[in-house]
Amino acid sequence: MKPIVSIITINFNGLHDTCAMIESLKQHETYPYEVIVVDNGSKQNEASVIAEQYPEVKVVRNENTGFAGGNNVGLRLAEGEYIFFLNNDTEIKEPVLEKLVTSLKMNEKRGGVSPMIRYFHAPDKLQYAGFTELTDITLRNSCIGFGESHELHTEAHLTASLHGAAMMVPMHVIEKVGTMTEIYFLFYEELDWSEQIKRGGYELWYEPSVSIYHKEGQTARKGSPMREFYLSRARVLFARRNRFGFKRLLCCLYLLSIATPKKALTYLLQGEGKLAWAAIRGSVKGLFMVIRATM
Repeated sequence: MKPIVSIITINFNGLHDTCAMIESLKQHETYPYEVIVVDNGSKQNEASVIAEQYPEVKVVRNENTGFAGGNNVGLRLAEGEYIFFLNNDTEIKEPVLEKLVTSLKMNEKRGGVSPMIRYFHAPDKLQYAGFTELTDITLRNSCIGFGESHELHTEAHLTASLHGAAMMVPMHVIEKVGTMTEIYFLFYEELDWSEQIKRGGYELWYEPSVSIYHKEGQTARKGSPMREFYLSRARVLFARRNRFGFKRLLCCLYLLSIATPKKALTYLLQGEGKLAWAAIRGSVKGLFMVIRATM
């Protein structure tokens, strides 16, 4: 039977989590689906282990091309009408796919949906119940429901952005608006893609009838210079790609002349010189990187 949903997940030195995610799908999911695992440059050949343990899963060994790059590799193998991008450090406790597909089918304008995301180790607490819009100049937003009880956010609603840990998009929408850009490598990919989908004339939704449980693993460790570099770079790249005219100029000026110096100074006062330098380098790199039309 041809799968209705293609589930794409990225594995990066996360064999145990990836196997646990696959097992949770096998235990609970009944809707026709396929799983595609992209091993994104793990130190060991974890792809071969997954392929041997789960012969029904499509597994591809890939160099580390980042979050978007890895997902786009998986997308080329997908046969489903709907693509569910799912973090490997998530699990389900009941069927989820049919409800997400039903949500998307409710209106042809719906271009993407993310479920309620709850913390795996604190399942009564929310990580995500939607996002507010990013402000035009400072690029600030809020994650709705963060840290609150899941019982407080049980109504479906529009969201400004999908959540990269769990987001379903119809294949026909991807064919129209394009895939995630690979320019970021880390951070802001799903925020950028959400803007891209909305510019294509579609809506994004939060669906609380479905819960995903997230273990909140970190590819880039919090407080690391690598994380700070890519995060700072991503904010400037996002401004250049998603703000236009005078707003783009103001946003870049704010990031380079106010936000980044303030952050760097804070790090220096804390004795974190490497983090300060990473923030500066990332912001400057984001300003001068070449952004191709195809990215």
